[in-house]
Amino acid sequence: MSGKNLWKIIFITVIAFWASLNLLPYKDTPLADYLQDEVVSTPEFADLLSRAEQLVESEESVSSIYVALKEIGAEEKIDLSEYFPEIKIENSLTNIKRRNELVLNELLRLSHSKLRFGLDLKGGVAFTLEIDESETVERSNIEREEDLSKAIEIIRIRVNAFGVTEPIIRAVGKNRIEVQLAGLSLKENPEVIDTLKKPARLDFKLVHPTLVPLSGSVNIPPPGYEVMELETERGNELQVEELYVKRIPELTGESVEKASPSSDEYGSLTVLLKFTGEGADRFADITQSIQNSNERTGRVGRLAIVLDGKLYSAPTVKTAIRGGRAEISGRFSQREAIDLANVLNNPLDVSLNVVEVNDVGPSLAEDSISSGLKASIIGAALVIGFMVFYFRVGGVVSLIALSVNLLVLLGVLSSIGATLTLPGIAGIVLTVGMAVDANILIFERIREELRAGKTLIASVHGGFEKVTSTILDANITTLITSGVMIVFGTGPVKGFGVTLAIGIFATVFSALIVNRLLMDLLVESGFLKKLSMASLIKQTSIDFLKYRKLAFSASWVIVAIGISVVVIKRDTIYGIDFIGGDEVTLSYQEKVDVSELRAAIEKHEVGEIIPVYHEPLGGGLPVLKVQTKSDQGGALIVALETEFESSDFQVIGQNHIGPVIGEEIRRNAFWAIGISLIGILLYVAFRFEFGYGIGAVVATVHDILMTIGLFVLLGYQFSAPMVAAILLIAGYSLNDTIVVFDRIREELSLNPTLTLRKVVNLAINKVLSRSLLTSFTTLLAAVSLFVFAGGVIEHISLTFIIGIVTGTFSSIFIASPVFYWWHKGDRHHVESSHDIKPKYDWEASSKASR
Repeated sequence: MSGKNLWKIIFITVIAFWASLNLLPYKDTPLADYLQDEVVSTPEFADLLSRAEQLVESEESVSSIYVALKEIGAEEKIDLSEYFPEIKIENSLTNIKRRNELVLNELLRLSHSKLRFGLDLKGGVAFTLEIDESETVERSNIEREEDLSKAIEIIRIRVNAFGVTEPIIRAVGKNRIEVQLAGLSLKENPEVIDTLKKPARLDFKLVHPTLVPLSGSVNIPPPGYEVMELETERGNELQVEELYVKRIPELTGESVEKASPSSDEYGSLTVLLKFTGEGADRFADITQSIQNSNERTGRVGRLAIVLDGKLYSAPTVKTAIRGGRAEISGRFSQREAIDLANVLNNPLDVSLNVVEVNDVGPSLAEDSISSGLKASIIGAALVIGFMVFYFRVGGVVSLIALSVNLLVLLGVLSSIGATLTLPGIAGIVLTVGMAVDANILIFERIREELRAGKTLIASVHGGFEKVTSTILDANITTLITSGVMIVFGTGPVKGFGVTLAIGIFATVFSALIVNRLLMDLLVESGFLKKLSMASLIKQTSIDFLKYRKLAFSASWVIVAIGISVVVIKRDTIYGIDFIGGDEVTLSYQEKVDVSELRAAIEKHEVGEIIPVYHEPLGGGLPVLKVQTKSDQGGALIVALETEFESSDFQVIGQNHIGPVIGEEIRRNAFWAIGISLIGILLYVAFRFEFGYGIGAVVATVHDILMTIGLFVLLGYQFSAPMVAAILLIAGYSLNDTIVVFDRIREELSLNPTLTLRKVVNLAINKVLSRSLLTSFTTLLAAVSLFVFAGGVIEHISLTFIIGIVTGTFSSIFIASPVFYWWHKGDRHHVESSHDIKPKYDWEASSKASR
């Protein structure tokens, strides 16, 4: 075995092993079962677990094993870390209560699958937060709306840093925020709400330079000061020091540019603060004033660091501090330091109170989930079956490479805590369908090499060498799009960018490393002596540019009609995710399946509905919450009373709910697309030539507009997953266009005497079989989802069907003609813009044989 193959085997094995580890455990296990079945425990811990189970059964206020172990540990001073030495806790953290919280949180994490299932598949937890009215009494209605909008965005950032956790965060009424988180249970993780609703108000205050409160007596603070308590750990005990702290802060968190977890010289975790330019100057002035006071009083002064009304630390200040940095200490765990830095980077202006907490069931019915999963399996099976039928041994090799692709994709998503929704599963299936493109490119180029009379080993080597630049160029342009979405997007737009970027790296890895390794091993070992492939599409010689004007004009007429319909119907094309609506809360005597609710209400033309069952934590009757379009709440109630008399639905309340896809997310999506188009233009102009870049941008804009126009023309409405679907169309369009352009560039080099028209036609004809095969395989997945699934997956798959057809069409009849027109049909115009050195076939053959 050659050295180049050995390093590939080792590299692939390590990556696959790492991805597999990230997918374990593949499903959640209740904490009690995990502790009994998975953890090797001592008899003492078994007794402790038994007592915790008894406490859960006997006490209503103790909702779970997590809470029971936490309470027993605190009451009896039991350090749980002694039973789990594999869970490393900082030695500097000596408080038993906080040590136990870290141990239980780690056990809870280990018992859960890293890849969570979304609210549509598994449900989760929902809670409603209300802005403290006492803080907004003097603010105008417009200012209150701004407070609510800002709070929603900040909470979204806190819970969805990578954009892949799929939360639902929206306004309810005028002063409330509903948050739904997938795969969580407040019974086992009650602290999650506290982390989200922290205002993170940071103040720097002066400590009185000479006076201190007297212990054991009533203290009257000096004017302008208040008594605050500073807790300090000493062993397993908390010592409390009282200080006189100035009421009015000298500096606030608004002057902090960035907060990040760090550690001091003793290894204790801290939070490092970096001030803005103005903040750094002000902080230097404050510490200079403390130094001046030290010189007058002969005592070392202190500066209080107060977060959300709690005194975290009060370090001494001997000299003025310049450089714009400060540090918050307080015996943090690593998780606490990270969380504190996160909330300081995203502070709330208002306090939030919890007014409602519920467990929520899946928003999709069992039959909808099963039909969606069935459709995904059928789509994947059709793609796999066709590849094996068409490419034979090459299809089997592609199947192995695609399996590694999928493993790596899911492994990386799992490592960053992604949430898998049913539309997400459908998207992954379609992404795999698109990843087939790289494998089709490879085997079609190997076929060309074989037709040229080369040996099998030379054909494999030559095919991979010629196709590598094409695959890299196609994926880099798509990577530019995903990078812009990550940097400039928020929420699902950013999440899609992250997922797309992971998919791109996984595709390149599987196609150019895994696929290449397998083919090299088969060919070089002599095991594979002949590579047979089906040939349903013969080599063509169509004059595509002959039809360019007709195709170009007709296509843009359809785009114009579609966009006109979008403008005319602009008030009705958005679903609840975009514009909000009404939420009706109902009690019931008999539970009705979600699918039955949807089917029955469709008869009454209520429009889009989203029904979800909520079960209050801590007791109380379960309720049904149904979201509808605005002003449809009354019609919904009539429909429910008519169709389900035995359920005795009674209205408890009705609220207006805000959109899940807010104005900022929509605006950022448009900005992301616009900036990515500029990035694509620059990259393609640099890598190819400016005319290619113009063609790629025009084709991408055409495909996005065509997809949106036809989608609306067919009577569908936009929902949250549609944002990602449309963005993926942009990626597909680019991929197809770059493959055509790469071949045009190659043919210009190989055929120095042909006119530009003949070169463009020749290039399109040579990649036509690849384009049609890729479109066909991706359509197999998309059509199966459209036929066998329903609801939002049907909408997503329809978008892909439109996008696949338009993407294939535009690479031939939009991008290529634009490139041709840009250069006025003259190849010398291309060569004057981009140096093209003729490269002859014998040169490539010689290199491949070596």
